[in-house]
Order: sequence, then structure tokens, then C-alpha cells
Amino acid sequence: RRIPAVDPLTLVLFVVGLVALVAGAEILVRGASRLATELGVSPLVVGLTVVAFGTSAPELAVGVSSAFAGQPDIALGNVVGSNIANILLVLGVAALVTPVVCGARVVRREVPLMIAASALLWLMALGGQIDRLEGILLVAGIVAYTAYLVRSSRRAAAAVRAEFAAEFGVGAGSGPRAVAANLGLTGVGLVLLVVGAAWIVDGAVAMATSLGIPEIVVGLTVVAVGTSLPEIATSVMAGLRGHRDIAVGNVVGSCIFNVFMVLGVTATIAPAPILVSPALLAVDVPLMVAAAIACLPILYTGYRVDRREGILLLGFYVAYLVYLVFVALGEPVADGFGQALVLGAVPLAGIVLAGLALREWLASRGGGGADRASAGSTDER
Repeated sequence: RRIPAVDPLTLVLFVVGLVALVAGAEILVRGASRLATELGVSPLVVGLTVVAFGTSAPELAVGVSSAFAGQPDIALGNVVGSNIANILLVLGVAALVTPVVCGARVVRREVPLMIAASALLWLMALGGQIDRLEGILLVAGIVAYTAYLVRSSRRAAAAVRAEFAAEFGVGAGSGPRAVAANLGLTGVGLVLLVVGAAWIVDGAVAMATSLGIPEIVVGLTVVAVGTSLPEIATSVMAGLRGHRDIAVGNVVGSCIFNVFMVLGVTATIAPAPILVSPALLAVDVPLMVAAAIACLPILYTGYRVDRREGILLLGFYVAYLVYLVFVALGEPVADGFGQALVLGAVPLAGIVLAGLALREWLASRGGGGADRASAGSTDER
């Protein structure tokens, strides 16, 4: 069968989008790292706030627009789906490219907060809806969390800031002009990320449809992965450049921002409560919570996500995509497959990960935890 020709302009759009995505990730990581040094705060804080909020901007735009369009429930599905993709897809791809290393603070504070945020969303969803009061509480939570981050970071060890100052040849507090320049650099990187991801998705969708691929397959694969491209590009680039705080902080921070900021703002401005569909409550939300919990033993084993664990995370995301395809096609096996994913595969993976964490703990008790301790030695305490 003759393969249909692809519009050359579509190919150009796809390539330009790819270039913009890579360039945006590079500029964002460099600008954010320099900004952290100039402001005298740790790079982890910038990764958890500026970078995380920037890469979550598409989700916030979807939430706000859906609220004004009278479909705020779309925002809930967007938040849950994005968090699942952040943990399983983004962290999995980043670890597959290069092992993702994190510090002790992320494991002790930020990951438990991500788990708590996911559990809080589940608790709110059990009532069948999320109303304006709950939205206001979520927004208040992100404001308090951001204020805490900035305040605690200013007490960070000087060694953390000196490490980045030595790499970039700048010193903390160089002046308002340097801060403005690096803030602008970070902003340019974010814009290139979002625009590049949009162009890649548009180009890929156009190519897929011209080749006769069904729209449902395109939507559940190209578009689903495309909305996570900013996080993937940022985490991979940060990992390759050795900026572990930004790489992990981007993923964890995006999940926290999605729950508190995106869902909070949407529920606050929506004219009616956000309704929770039974299917979302039965499979997607529990899977999001399980994925968040899985991060704790994964990161505890050596304060890193290695390639084997990255493959495990990606495997779960592929299984989740299969479930979504079954649902979209109306297959009778969809419900059973979803329940098996939540009640079977996830607990089994949790047992394996808990076993790895126990082995790591026993090794550290026996004096083999020096490497793990050194991994978190430069973190703020």
C-alpha cells in the first residue's frame, strides 16, 4: 500500500519545535541555576518553584480555560493524568537517559509532601466533588509552602551556593541587573519549552493523521506524551548537566503545584463544584497516589532513580496507556484491566521496592551507606 505523503511544512514545524524544546530546556536550566546563585537560595527551591510552576503552566491554562468554559471537571482529569505522567513517564525517561540523583531533603520533605498532596486530592474526591472552599484551602496551601521554601532556603549551607557559583562564575547577590537578566533567561527558556512542545504535538498529530493513524491512538499517545514534554526535556537536560536538584525538583514540584495551584485555582474560580467521575475515582486517582508512594522507596535506595527503576516506571505508564485505550474504545476488559493495575501490579511493585529499601537500610546499618550519605551531604538540612 502506498504511504501517503507528509506535508513538508508539517515536518518543518515538528523539527523547529524539537529544536525549540531542546534549546528551551538548556536555557531554562542554565538561567534557573544562575538565578538561584544570584538570589542566594538553593537550586532545589528554584526547581520546586520557578521551574515547576513554569512547566505546569500548560496544566494551569487548561484548568482556568475549562472553568470558564463550564467544564471544570476536565481540570481534575488533567491534574491526575499529568501527575501520573510526571512520575511514571518523566522520571522514567530521565532515569533511562541518565540515572537521576537527588538529595536527602527531597526524600525527607518534598516526596512525603507530594504523597500527602496526592492523598489529600483522593480524600477530597471521595465526596464526589471538589468545591470552592476546598479550592481556597489548596491555594492557601501552595502559598504557605512557597513561603516556607524561600525562608528555609536562605538558611541553606553556603557550600550548596558555592558549588553553583563556582560552576557559573557568578556570586550570590551580584546585583538587581544580574537577577533580572537571569530571570529573563529563565522566562525565555520556559516560553521556548511550551511553544516547542506545542509545535511538536501539532506536527506529530498532523503527520499521524495524514498516515491514517486513528485519532484516538494519536490522542492517547502523541498528545498525552506531548503535554509532558516540557517536564521531560527539563529533567533530562538538568540530569545531563548534573543539576540534580532541578531535575528531581521539577518532577516533585510539578506534582505539588498541579494539586495545590492548578486544581486549587480551578475549584476557586469555577462557578460550580468540580464533579469527580466514578472511573477516575476507581482507577486514575488511586494509581496517582500509588505512583507518588512508589517514589519514596525508589529514591531512598541510594537517593537515585537508576535505569532499571526507570524501566519499571515506564512499564507502568505503558500499562496505564493500554488501560486508557481500552476505555476509549469501550472494550469490556477495561474495568478489569484497570482494577488489576491498581490492586495487583502496583502492590506487587510496592513489595519489590520496599524490599530494595530494606536491603539498602540493612546495608547502611552495616557500614555500606557511605555513598548514600554522601549523595545527600550537600543538601540543606
